Amino acid sequence: MTNEIIKDVFYVGVNDRTSELFERLWPLPLGISYNSYLIKDKFNVLIDTVEHTHNELFFKSIKDAIGDEPIDYLVINHMEPDHSSSIEELIFHYPEIKIIGNCKTLSMLDGFYSVTDNTVEVKDGDTLCIGENTLSFHITPMVHWPETMMTYILNKRVLFSGDAFGSFGALEGAVVDEDMDIAYFWDEMYRYYSNIVGKYGAPVAKAMAKIAPLSIDMVCSTHGPVWKKYLPEVMDIYTRMSRYQAEDGVVIAYGSMYGHTAAMAGYIAEALSANGVENIVVHDVSKSDISYVLRDIFKYKCLIIGSPTYSGALFPKIDALVTQIALRGITNRVFGCFGSYSWAGVAVKKLSAFAGSMNWCVTGIPVEMKQGGNDADIPFACKELAVAIANELKKQS
Repeated sequence: MTNEIIKDVFYVGVNDRTSELFERLWPLPLGISYNSYLIKDKFNVLIDTVEHTHNELFFKSIKDAIGDEPIDYLVINHMEPDHSSSIEELIFHYPEIKIIGNCKTLSMLDGFYSVTDNTVEVKDGDTLCIGENTLSFHITPMVHWPETMMTYILNKRVLFSGDAFGSFGALEGAVVDEDMDIAYFWDEMYRYYSNIVGKYGAPVAKAMAKIAPLSIDMVCSTHGPVWKKYLPEVMDIYTRMSRYQAEDGVVIAYGSMYGHTAAMAGYIAEALSANGVENIVVHDVSKSDISYVLRDIFKYKCLIIGSPTYSGALFPKIDALVTQIALRGITNRVFGCFGSYSWAGVAVKKLSAFAGSMNWCVTGIPVEMKQGGNDADIPFACKELAVAIANELKKQS
């Protein structure tokens, strides 16, 4: 069964509904797609491949689209193995195929698969006429590997974007956004970006500027839907995320061993709501996977972190969270913190130092609970922290 997404352009990707983790790190409750596209013309061109364990369906889809015709070119936009590990079998099936990539791509092609024959190096802005269609190549390094590029069909105004504009989530029959309910893909796009691409905001912003002059009607990513109807919204989300811009709202992320820090998180959330903050997300880091916490930190303007002191340091899962935040270089956040301890308070000091290192807008007085928190001032202090943060968010809106 062929899936023609636009005249002579076929979707030949696959869905993975069995893998539990992407990159052995990030949960896939909704699965994931590995997207590959085939352009049928005087010269047939394949854009990227799929993860090799799905090769049987992949090659069947190719046959359904072009029968026994050859594939003349493979364009590699991204060398990560979930998109390139079918290359060796592709060469076995189509030994005359020519492989197109930039110099860094071809170096990785040799490094991963010892493939050096029948390669064609392209530079930024190069074009290739394949018959009725002409392809142009746009190198977009560090979105999110050094070799990444995008490929554009000039007369069809279709952009093959690699991992950019991608999303977690398998495709449920339809491929193009206008033919499906895309509701769950919005949060999964945020989660994909924040965890996979999020460190590389500056290169993503440069890539967005590079493709801005192109007239684009359709974006074909390597994960998730083909974007057409909702393309303006997708472009806007990526532009904002690349600049670390966020919506009004607060993320409260806390760790709690015996419920004391959790109680403080509850006081703060209630006071935020009472002071007009509508978007409030509370994460217990012992239950929420870090990928969802990072997603919401990218999405909302304020972060409040709570941690008990644990062995003279931060609670381990909070420590892991701040490490991942720092790795991504998230900027322009309003920050508050709170914590608890039994005999020597360290967590609040470390959290305050962390926020200082990020140059964030530290707001309100940190709240620190000793032992069981019998001090009646603790709920009041939590409320005061929430009021200060609510006022800062109103000022920045």
